[in-house]
Amino acid sequence: MKYLYLVDHFLPTSLSEFGGIWNVIAENDNECFELIVEEDNELNSPHYSKLRENIIRGQKFALVEEYDSGVIEAFLT
Repeated sequence: MKYLYLVDHFLPTSLSEFGGIWNVIAENDNECFELIVEEDNELNSPHYSKLRENIIRGQKFALVEEYDSGVIEAFLT
């Protein structure tokens, strides 16, 4: 089973003018993390611990149909 994850972008609060959301299809939290890191090209690697927290706390919806895993959309500022 796969899920649609809606994950807050993971920049620290001191950079509150920046933000965004990641929309990801993944089988579990670990795959979601790996897909975002791959797409991010490690540009924000110092903040990946926050990313893990956001994945766990974010919204996750079970998908009825089978889809390929991947980052569907990213809106980042």
